[in-house]
Amino acid sequence: MSLKLTVDALLQQAVDAGDVPGVVAIAADPERILYEGAFGKRVLGQPAPMTLDTVGWIASMTKAITSAAALQLVERGKLDLHSPVSRWLPEIESIRVLEGFDASGRPRTRAPSRPVTLAHLLTHTSGFSYEFWNESILQYQKATETPGIVESRIASLRTPLMFDPGERWAYGIGIDWAGRAIEAVSGKRLGAILQENVLGPLGMSDTAFKISASMRDRLAKIHHRAADKKLVAGDVELPQDPEIELGGAGLYGTMVDYLKFVQMILNRGKARGVQVLREQSVDLMSRNQTGPIRVGPLKSAMPLLSNDAEFFPGLEKHHTYGFQITAERAPSGLPAGSLTWAGLANSFYWIDPSKKLAGVYLTQILPFADAGAFTPFLEFQGALYRTLS
Repeated sequence: MSLKLTVDALLQQAVDAGDVPGVVAIAADPERILYEGAFGKRVLGQPAPMTLDTVGWIASMTKAITSAAALQLVERGKLDLHSPVSRWLPEIESIRVLEGFDASGRPRTRAPSRPVTLAHLLTHTSGFSYEFWNESILQYQKATETPGIVESRIASLRTPLMFDPGERWAYGIGIDWAGRAIEAVSGKRLGAILQENVLGPLGMSDTAFKISASMRDRLAKIHHRAADKKLVAGDVELPQDPEIELGGAGLYGTMVDYLKFVQMILNRGKARGVQVLREQSVDLMSRNQTGPIRVGPLKSAMPLLSNDAEFFPGLEKHHTYGFQITAERAPSGLPAGSLTWAGLANSFYWIDPSKKLAGVYLTQILPFADAGAFTPFLEFQGALYRTLS
């Protein structure tokens, strides 16, 4: 059976079984589309079909784009990977390490043993975490009335470190802080900087922090599972006039657009005849930057937003300046050295530099790591490697 017939069938089955409300999947090499398909509905119970140009919340798929923008500024000498971030963001000096809570529930903190650097922020080794996967952050927010990160407020970033910078890996708000550093040295809002330096040059006209009228016409709603496990459309949406534009999670976009970004990485930083990112920067994004420190599983602290989650459990994984990197071949056929990550509403992508292959996948479901959404992604990935090997 051809690749198209195989993937069409598995994605249609996922829709028919109620595993996903709608889904978009695209795979490509550096120059050509190898597969594209869209199935199901943007909003269950409404007539609009899922299409290739459907807009969704891409959430943490934002991180790689912000990381690329940060490395562009490193190229220009405006940022430095290993200097203290306080050089550009003095307020980060007041962030302390959480040691626990006293008998009255108030947090006990201490100064970190070393300063946070941009390299720490881009590799999730800064000590910052997310409340979705860290009970201590959740407890701290409640004790101090600190707003959650999805509220997109400056105060949302004022959570403590879980450990001294550089000691471990913990997934968190580091790239939101990196976005603030980008703004500090550029004198512009992050969305304007991304448009000028990444989105615009790549022709990603349907990707932005603010949902335009045209994008809203094609927007897929985020669904959740009711008590009977059936999917129901909801009204989850990030603030559209936020105090801060979240460099770690704030973008809405299409998979047609995101494919342009991953193809740029496959093409060693070049797109549409322009060197968007230097080859040396692509190398930094494509190599293990955490040494022996491994990416670990995410343990849910907020079940409405995420299940327990881990890409390829048991396999060795590290982090680059922008992506998770696999150190071993995955069961789906994804080779060692491949780059991956995801968005909270169950969107996923991979970049395989060795075989020059990339794929993007979008559905809109919470909580993250929903089995119905993730399994078809792995089947899509596996079909690509079985067919093209």
